[in-house]
Amino acid sequence: MSTSTVVTSSAEKNSAQKDVVVITPSKLDSHTAVAAVGSDGAGATSLFVGTTRDNFNGKAVVRLEYEAYEPMAVKEIRKLTRIARQRWDVIHTAVYHRTGVVAVREASIIIAVSSAHRKESLEAVHYLINAIKATVPIWKKEVYEDGTKWKANKESQVGSA
Repeated sequence: MSTSTVVTSSAEKNSAQKDVVVITPSKLDSHTAVAAVGSDGAGATSLFVGTTRDNFNGKAVVRLEYEAYEPMAVKEIRKLTRIARQRWDVIHTAVYHRTGVVAVREASIIIAVSSAHRKESLEAVHYLINAIKATVPIWKKEVYEDGTKWKANKESQVGSA
């Protein structure tokens, strides 16, 4: 039901910066995210890949299932990338989030950020994953061998990087 959404900031037209946001039921690919933030001026590209693990608190996890209110999720992620740009000197950002069924070892989120220097991209990625988990309307259901449970993220506040 969800479709891919690519959002580029208005800044892209003026200063060659871009922010890519994709919400999709399709498998995610880290190479695509890295390519999306590539820049001749980048000395660093930082990447975070969040994957489904096979256990949680001693319970065997079979898969995760994600649902999103896509228009609001995209809007909120765009807001977070603007905040990241205000805090760090980054060139491009890309956030890919999966919806639907995500099997063990598959990626549910990929965040890539490029910058001239590593500190800025690393800190921006750290901020973005925490802020996304805390504020974006994307919900996760863990499917265990013995049942299911909708999970809230532990992050109750968006902390500073």
